[in-house]
Amino acid sequence: MKQLAILLVMLTTVSIAAQRHDGPKMRKGPKMDMTAEQMATLQTKHMTLALDLTEDQQNQIYKINLEKAQFRKEKWAEAKAARESGEWEKPTPEERFEMQNARLDRQIAMQKKMRTILDTEQYETWKKFSNRKKMHGKKKMQERRRR
Repeated sequence: MKQLAILLVMLTTVSIAAQRHDGPKMRKGPKMDMTAEQMATLQTKHMTLALDLTEDQQNQIYKINLEKAQFRKEKWAEAKAARESGEWEKPTPEERFEMQNARLDRQIAMQKKMRTILDTEQYETWKKFSNRKKMHGKKKMQERRRR
């Protein structure tokens, strides 16, 4: 019985040590190595495959995706510079509200643009994909908080 208890303790210790403990670091994703044009091109091609876009739709969506990618790269660079200089601080509730409000305004504008570009069937498919992606991101954030 004593040997079994020792064996269980050893197995538990090894399994805990084998787990990956990165901590709450902000990870640099593989997309940040690409330029904004490359990200927009890939996103447009994914959407073309999923939604069967015409050439005109592809060009219009590429412009939208390029704007989004440039905005993301700019924000990411600002955050990186603030972290490296040591002047990054946790946003206040008012700043957090402003950031969320601005993000939702951008999403509403994106939705309106997509509604004008896509036909009804394509738009519904796009809505399903974008909602699924949002839920996946929320799920990942919840998992990250549990660690």
